[in-house]
Amino acid sequence: QVQLVESGGGLVQTGDSLRLSCAASRRTFSSVTMAWFRQAPGKEREFVAAVSWSGGRTYYTDSVKGRFTISRDNAKNTAYLQMNSLKSEDTAVYYCAESYSGTIYDIESAYAYWGQGTQVTVSS
Repeated sequence: QVQLVESGGGLVQTGDSLRLSCAASRRTFSSVTMAWFRQAPGKEREFVAAVSWSGGRTYYTDSVKGRFTISRDNAKNTAYLQMNSLKSEDTAVYYCAESYSGTIYDIESAYAYWGQGTQVTVSS
């Protein structure tokens, strides 16, 4: 059974930084795309960022470009989301997701496995 375990969420102030981590149990982790999604209260879950299997390609939603950085360490089976210059609108539960393939997609249906989520709250 594949497990994705997120960590690193918390309560911060506007302008602060956080780094989320996602530890994966699947031994084929290094061959698939990883992504982060988020769901704010009362809203649909939305795509945030994705990284290719090698880490060589990344893709971001417009609202986080220049502030967030997605990366991965295949030797550790871990993906990361570095979040800088946080805003109140970044408040959400953040989910790590593992794709079916090595192609980058920004839609939920492309992702086979999901973590339980970690709360990020940005207060102003």
